[in-house]
Amino acid sequence: MIPLTEARAYIIERCPAPVPIQVDLTDARGLVLAASVSSPEDVPPFANTAMDGFALRAADTVGAPVDLEVAGTVAAGVDPIAEGITVAAGTASRIMTGAPMPPGADAVVMVERTEDIGDDRIRIEVEVPVGNHVRHPGEDLAVGDEAFPAGTTLGPGHLGVLASIGIERVPVWRRLRVGVMSTGDELAEGAGQLARGQIRDANRPSLLGLLGEMGIEPVDLGWVPDDEDAIAQTLVDGVAACDALLTSGGVSMGDFDYVKVVLDRIGDMRWMQVAIKPAKPLAFGLVDDVPVFGLPGNPVSSMVSFELFARPALRAMGGHTELDRRRVLAVVDGGLSRRPDGKVHFARVRTAVVDGRFRVVSAGGQGSHHLTAMAAADGLAVLPDGDGIADGEEVEVILLS
Repeated sequence: MIPLTEARAYIIERCPAPVPIQVDLTDARGLVLAASVSSPEDVPPFANTAMDGFALRAADTVGAPVDLEVAGTVAAGVDPIAEGITVAAGTASRIMTGAPMPPGADAVVMVERTEDIGDDRIRIEVEVPVGNHVRHPGEDLAVGDEAFPAGTTLGPGHLGVLASIGIERVPVWRRLRVGVMSTGDELAEGAGQLARGQIRDANRPSLLGLLGEMGIEPVDLGWVPDDEDAIAQTLVDGVAACDALLTSGGVSMGDFDYVKVVLDRIGDMRWMQVAIKPAKPLAFGLVDDVPVFGLPGNPVSSMVSFELFARPALRAMGGHTELDRRRVLAVVDGGLSRRPDGKVHFARVRTAVVDGRFRVVSAGGQGSHHLTAMAAADGLAVLPDGDGIADGEEVEVILLS
């Protein structure tokens, strides 16, 4: 068996570098900036009000309450200069949130602190300083400021900022297309009656879902029976259409593990027994320079193997600099038992934060076929070789959500 760190490093080092492209802003969510983006303009572009109220001279509010003459209204999108609206001593202009400050005004009083006294006059009830409720040009971003550095993963907020400075196309690392195939004569799909010895394919939906959660474009390559020619054709087609492939099953030492036979013939593969539980068997290699991850067939093993090996490698290929999920120390409630076997175990746990501390409890059955417990888990507790972690002791946990 080989250590987890060795297997992981071997895989990441052999995955191809990310590919930079330009995409429309509307297609950039979840992608990683390949270069920094600087602002070509000030944000906001002009002085404007943060409140509905009255634009005025702060000096005119000294000794409030004071009564001022109303000199026009400035709505959002209206240019007060073009409309001939100015604020002189003893006057105030009604103004709506986001509207430009009219010439002469240097502060805003919110409407709630005023009283309409009729005859186009307003009573200002509070004294305010210069700049009150005024947004200044460049307050958020000034011309030339770096909006976001290279390596930023673009979320909805980032897209909004980029739109606010007129960016229509952005330099990003290309979104990956990753194919998923399941193999095995024992697999079935759909709701029909199972024949004796058959099970429904749970791995492919799980893996496709994990890819989609990462912002990767999942490609369903379907279920393939234990037929060497069919497996070879699916692998060749998948390599031609995808940036990476995930296979499920057929990577152990059984007589019908045709995935291994085919990949040995068409690819440069390494077959590993990793010192972990679950997910000990693992295959990785390149077929026509496309990474292929041979994940184990047991449902929990397949998902854990994805988390430990495929996820960080695919994130590296997508330009991410942070490859791993967050890890925390948590207090164990009820204990997490195991037996010494020379492996690191990954126990499926449910997490909670109590009095500022992470706490974990077993999510249920820990067998590699207990998919319900995996679905209930939001963390993997890292159990070093030994007898496990006692109740009340701390354990390192990989957060899955």
